[in-house]
Parts: sequence; C-alpha cells; structure tokens
Amino acid sequence: MTNPLLIQGELPAFSQIKPEHVKPAVEQAIANCKKTISDVLNNNAHYTWDNLVLPIDEIDDVLSKLWSPVSHMNSVVSSDELRDAYESCLPLLSEYGTFVGQNQQLFEAYQSLKNSAEFDKLDTAQQKVITNALRDFTLSGIALNDEDKARYGEIVTRLSELSSNFSNNVLDATHAFSVTINDASELTGLPDSALAAAQALFASKNEDSSEQGYTFTLDIPSYLPVMMYCDNAALREQLYTAFVTRASDQGPNAGEFDNSAIMNELLTLRHELANLLGFDNYAEHSLATKMANTTDEVMSFLENLAVKSQHQGQQDFKELTDFAQSEFNVSELHAWDLAYYGEKLKQNRYAISDEQLRPYFPKDKVVSGLFEVVHRLFGLTITKRDGVDVWHDDVAFYDVFDNKNQLRGSFYLDLYAREKKRGGAWMDDCVGRAKLSNGSIQYPVAYLTCNFNGPVGNNPALFTHDEVVTLFHEFGHGIHHMLSQVNASSVAGINGVPWDAVELPSQFLENWCWQDEALAFISGHFETGEPLPQAMLDKMLAAKNFQSAMQMLRQLEFSIFDFSMHENFKPDATNNENHIQQTLDNVREKYSVVKPPSFNRFQHGFSHIFGGGYSAGYYSYKWAEVLSADAFGLFEEQGIFNPETGKSFLENILEKGGSQEPSVLFENFRGRAPEIEALLRHSGIEA
Repeated sequence: MTNPLLIQGELPAFSQIKPEHVKPAVEQAIANCKKTISDVLNNNAHYTWDNLVLPIDEIDDVLSKLWSPVSHMNSVVSSDELRDAYESCLPLLSEYGTFVGQNQQLFEAYQSLKNSAEFDKLDTAQQKVITNALRDFTLSGIALNDEDKARYGEIVTRLSELSSNFSNNVLDATHAFSVTINDASELTGLPDSALAAAQALFASKNEDSSEQGYTFTLDIPSYLPVMMYCDNAALREQLYTAFVTRASDQGPNAGEFDNSAIMNELLTLRHELANLLGFDNYAEHSLATKMANTTDEVMSFLENLAVKSQHQGQQDFKELTDFAQSEFNVSELHAWDLAYYGEKLKQNRYAISDEQLRPYFPKDKVVSGLFEVVHRLFGLTITKRDGVDVWHDDVAFYDVFDNKNQLRGSFYLDLYAREKKRGGAWMDDCVGRAKLSNGSIQYPVAYLTCNFNGPVGNNPALFTHDEVVTLFHEFGHGIHHMLSQVNASSVAGINGVPWDAVELPSQFLENWCWQDEALAFISGHFETGEPLPQAMLDKMLAAKNFQSAMQMLRQLEFSIFDFSMHENFKPDATNNENHIQQTLDNVREKYSVVKPPSFNRFQHGFSHIFGGGYSAGYYSYKWAEVLSADAFGLFEEQGIFNPETGKSFLENILEKGGSQEPSVLFENFRGRAPEIEALLRHSGIEA
C-alpha cells in the first residue's frame, strides 16, 4: 500500500489521507531525520551552511509538510480515528524535538560554525538562524546533566499531550450541548438569518421528522445572535451558562469533559521546566524568545493600559446599567444580559446593528474586496486555482502573484463553521518558503480558517462586519507567511518572529475594514450590489468604539491573568486549582468593571494559553496592537492606499519574516520606536 503522506507532491493529497497512514509516515520521516543528522555529523570535519544547516532543514521540512495536513485535518474534519492517530504521534514528535535540542554533537557543530570565518560570509537571515538555534539549544536543556535532560524530555512530551487533551475537551464540550426550541414565539428579537440557520441545523439533525424546530449550539455563529438579540432571557441564561462552563466542573455537562486537572498539571510542569532551565518561573521562560525583555516590562505595559482604560470602562458600564433601568426597567444586569442590552443601547444611540449590515457583506464581495485591498497596498493579484485536492467541498484554493506576475505563495480558504471543526479562526502554514539545495525556491502555502455561517437556502453566506474584520486579520497573518523573501526556512514567513510581534501584520490589515475608501469595494448588497450607503457607513464608524474601553479591559483581564498566573505560580501550593481561580478573581477584582457569576469557568475553555501557543504570552495581542496602530498611523498621514508606504511596509515588515529583530524592522518602517498613543486614539480611549 502506498502511503500518500510519504509521497512528495507540491500539495497534500487530502482525499487520500487515512488515519492508518499517519503513524507509519511520521515514524519513517523521523527515522530519516535522525539518519540525516547522523550523516551530517559523521561526514564533515569543517561545518558550513551548505553541509550542516541546509541538509537538516530540508529533511525537517519533509517531516513538517507531512505532519501539517494531519494536524490541520485534526482541527477541521476531526474524527475519533484521526484524533487517535494524531495523538499517537505527539510523543514521537516531542521525543524527536528533544533529541535534536539536546544533541551535544549537533550543538557543537552549530557553535563551531558560529565561531568560524564562514559565519561572517553568511547573510543576515542565515546568521539569525544560527543565533536562534544556539539560543534554542539552551532552551532545550543542552547544558543540563543527563538526569535533568531526561526529565526535560518527559515534561515536554507530557505538556504536548496535555495541551491536546485540553483542546479535545473544549471541542467535545462545545459539541455536546445544544438546545432545541419548537415554538418560534420564544425566539422574538432574533434576526431572520439566525432563525434560518437554527432551522437548517434542526432539519439536518432531524431528517426523518416532519416537525419544525430551531436548534442552537455553542458554536459562535449560533451562540452570539442569541446573546445579542433574543428577547428570551431564560434561553440567554441557558446558553450563557453552558458556554462559560464548557469543559469544567460546573454547568449542564459538569465533570464530563473537565479540564481542571489538566490545567493544574500544565502549570506545574511548565513551572518545573522553567526552573530546570534556570528561570524563576514560566513567564520568564516565555520571554526568552519574545520582543519584551522582562516580566516587569510586560506587567507595567498591561497595567498602564488598564489604568488608562479603567475610568472610561466604568463610564461605559454605568451608561449600560442606566439605560437598562430607564428604558426597560431592569434594575440588575446579569452576565447574559450584557450583550443584549449593549446591542439595544448601540441601536438606540447609533441606529445600527451587525444584522442591518450583514446583507452588505456577502462572501464573494468581501473576499474580492479583501483581494483588492492587498492589490492596492502591495500590488498583489490573487487568482483561484481549480482542481486542487481539498478536505471539504467548502474549501477554495488561491495563488498570489506580485506586480511582476511572479508567484509568491498560495492559500486554502475554509470559511464556514461545521461539525467536527475546531472553533475560532486561524492561519497555519502548510508549506514554508525555503531555498532548496538544488537552487530552486519552495513557495509558501497557508491555511486560512474561519467559522462563519455558510449560505442558507438560496442566499449567499452573509457576514457581519465583525466577521469581515476577522477574515482580514487572518489574511494579515497569511500575507506575512506568503510574501516572505527570506530563503532560510527557520526565519522565513512567520518562522522565528517573536510571538509578541507576530500579530502586527494581522491587526494592521484590520484597519482597512473601517476605511470608507476601502468599504466602497469590500461591501455590496447581496441582491442589488449597491455599496454600503453613506448614512449606514457613518453610523458604523460612529459606533466603532462603542464600549471600547470595556472591551480593552476584558482583553487586559485575560492577559494579566495569563501572565501573573504563570509568573506567581508556587509548586508547593496545596491546591493549584485554587491558584488559577484565585488569580483570575484577583485580576477581576482589580481591573474588571463587569463581575461574572461565580459559576463562570472561562479559564477551562481558554485554549490560547492551555491548548495553544500563547501561554504567558497572551499579552502579545495588545503588545502587537501598539505596533499595528502606530504603523497604520503612517498610512493615515500619507494616504491609506499610498503605494510608497505600502511598498515600505511590504519590504520592511512582510518580506523580512523573522530574519531581524522586530524592533529594528519596525523602526526601519516607521522611522522611530513604537508609541502607545495611536492605539488609545484608534480605540477612542481618552487617557
């Protein structure tokens, strides 16, 4: 039997990949990697880029291109068999990572290249690869004794398993809950689009039934409209309770997918890992590869932003409670009332809602508008390529060409929510840019994944403006990956970019969703084609910073919780679960204007830090938002489609990847260090 994962094609053969292919392919690829490392180390007395870095990079690239479709399918078309196959490989991959990171001979080979005359002949990107590699050897425990090295390997393997288990529990808990309403009179206030989607979901789950009904789930496109528009407070409470208690000891599925023990073990092991490597805590360890230098620098940055936003956040909340009291005679706002009355207040003040805007953002218009924005900014032309093997009928594939008609990269676009697909939106790499030993360039390929409502009936998929912003955000990550001109794979695209700078291009691109000049071609009514009317646009822009201080404080709450939980963790504490809840309660006490109910277990579904790469790094969103707001400030000064400014951003930021420090790249573009004022101004926060 031929294993499709072991056949080197331009793109993965998704339709042919079966769970039984996964583990044998990974085992074979890892064996090949280890053999190559051994050959490189045994056959060379004098190390160069071409005989040390390149062969190992190339064989590692084979492993990563094989693992990428497996990991991706586990997120977007999951099944029990695929999940088992995926998880069976996590220990193998962790063990290989530790094998490389603690290989003394390999470390010494890199060290000798760094200390040789050869190093001075390398270009900036290649030198950065060597410098980063030596740093990463240290962070992999190269200097530890044998016993500690073994313990390091055990910890890394276990952390990988725990993160995967955490994400699985969130996914399973999300899909374990649904509620069906048979009487439409219980759903007053819900927009037609949400009713139609709920009706379609009911029909798909009850194909043999002649009954009518409306099914709601905890997937965001289903959950959010109920919270924002549904007059039925009991239904809002039911959904809210299920959502904020997912994968916890509380709520309708209490204990069934409980992440409590996983979170405790993750924190304990992260702390032990940091201590092994000579750090006081995991927050310090996190900063070893970030733009920020010290834990104090991060905390004072976050606290400074919180203090500047707090007064306005309190005003936002007071306005909301006063409005609910005066207009609806509601004296106490519950957590499940906030989005609902917030939307009523927004309507009252600006006479605009996401649902009124939705008909103006049909999928095809938004996608072509996005492509037009990057065409005007960076000279890109994006064309759809048919006949590409994909994992689902909803997925499309595109090629990206520059203004010289040179291919720069390609991407898969998967926009709609569905069963067995992880929630949220993300960009991931399928193939990374690299210059191969035969001299050819391997062009980058990205996955762009969202979870929006698909088409219903005869209507196209219609997006909220928030969803348009999300799509632009992920595409910003995509162009960072695809437009790289760096040929050293470890620092090409988003590789090697410090985590607290990686959100710069994504948040930067969001700005065009708020520019009338861009909205003229991003929007168009799905029936008439007319662009967003000026009156609606004016209202939308006026409402842009509605409750922005409350939203700012919410993001800062998550960031401060994440960072201080990792910084202040004590392994000898009798009950670390209390440490997590206690830290969150303390942060809320100090900074939050809205106190959630005691059963809220937000942290049990906080996949960014317990299941993803943002542990002790969630602050990165705000850190990078300062960079992106300040970078966009230059476009505000020089014209939002100024081609020279666009070219400068392309050449100084997008094309450089991780080849230089982000502070250097930012200053090359902006002419100075970043300043916080633009972020506060864009958020409408008057400090």
